[in-house]
Amino acid sequence: MFIHLGENTVVPKKEVIAILNAQLMNKSDINKEFMKLAEEDGFTSNITDKAVLKSFIITTNKIFLSPISPATLKKRSIKKEKNKIYSKTSRGQQ
Repeated sequence: MFIHLGENTVVPKKEVIAILNAQLMNKSDINKEFMKLAEEDGFTSNITDKAVLKSFIITTNKIFLSPISPATLKKRSIKKEKNKIYSKTSRGQQ
């Protein structure tokens, strides 16, 4: 299963470690330091040209900066079970 992060970017759900609110990330000195080091080492990927960043998605390989809110990304990550309806022809019966 994959999560769409916005702007044609998808990541496997199993690689996502955390989805964090961008406003909260900027309030802590330790978070600012973490992001600064990640940017310097090339681990960040800004997936939008928009100035508004709403979330940071930390994966096993990279940190994505997204314009999509953490709540919306959470909804996208929930697997929705679909009821499968089998007709007689789909089961091989006629």
